Amino acid sequence: MAKLVDMKGRSLLALEALSEIEITFLIDLAEELKKRKKAGVFGNLLRQKNIGLVFEKPSTRTRCAATVAVVDEGGSAEYLDVHNIHLGKKESVVDTARALGRMLDGILFRGYKQETAELLARHAGIPVWNGLTDDCHPTQILADLMTVREAFKGRSPLKLVYIGDGRNNVATSLMVGCAKVGINFVNCTPRELLPRMELVKHSQAIAAQKGTGVTVSSSPDAAVKGANVVYTDTWVSMGEEACFSERVELLRPFQVNMALMRKTGLIETGEVIFLHCLPAFHDSNTDFTRDCGALEVTDDVFEAPFSKVFDQTENKVHTLKALMVATLGDSPGDLLKKATKSRRS
Repeated sequence: MAKLVDMKGRSLLALEALSEIEITFLIDLAEELKKRKKAGVFGNLLRQKNIGLVFEKPSTRTRCAATVAVVDEGGSAEYLDVHNIHLGKKESVVDTARALGRMLDGILFRGYKQETAELLARHAGIPVWNGLTDDCHPTQILADLMTVREAFKGRSPLKLVYIGDGRNNVATSLMVGCAKVGINFVNCTPRELLPRMELVKHSQAIAAQKGTGVTVSSSPDAAVKGANVVYTDTWVSMGEEACFSERVELLRPFQVNMALMRKTGLIETGEVIFLHCLPAFHDSNTDFTRDCGALEVTDDVFEAPFSKVFDQTENKVHTLKALMVATLGDSPGDLLKKATKSRRS
């Protein structure tokens, strides 16, 4: 079990702000909250807490996961999208932050600019958690790391290969997260979509302290050899729809298909999983894929027994809940103390 840490009143805007101990603590807490929910036990760790879900970008999973997380622990969630508030339009972000800070206990922000999340956190006076910006996706990575831990039961070292747009918010946040917890990370991407070199070097320095590595590759076949986790994301992020045709052509050689998964060498031994933060374009049933078929992942990989994408989705509930409880709740560490005692007795 991780050391008990005090995160009361903290915001989470980027994964860089968390230490390995804090990441481990949050995942430990998420696992315990997940066990309680599976046992039909609901708590009151967020009792009388009012959480604002401020979403510039639409969402299926993050919105639902956050609402369920809050309600499970006795709190109330208020969804505020761009059609219902004046954020940055009739009212400045700063004024919105100051107004919401007088009424709410915490804000989950999902939007475009990282600067908006930072302004909310600076002026609201309450915890602000980044549910996604163009630069960072820290809450997603907590769910990803929890899913990897569940699949491999704490085994190390592991190798995670991200394949696709190497400079998007998931790829870069995942790179930092893996470095912090000691997972070998490969960012496999076309040369046109390389992550910022300063971030790569920063992640490499963190990884070196754990005895692991962070590398960049443009060869999917070479990158996936020995990979325990193969992870991909949509090729065209929200706001980049004008680049669709160009991006598809560029990333076709980086599609995760069964032939590529076999090159890990670990399918037969059950030592590899597939992850995707969703939504995934794995068949021809969306407006995006009707004319071109599967994009970043093929249907046979997405539906394979080693695909853990819906475990990953479910774990967003538990990691968001853990983050909110750790930063707003009273003595969340008591849960872990009690759990440790019961496991020992």
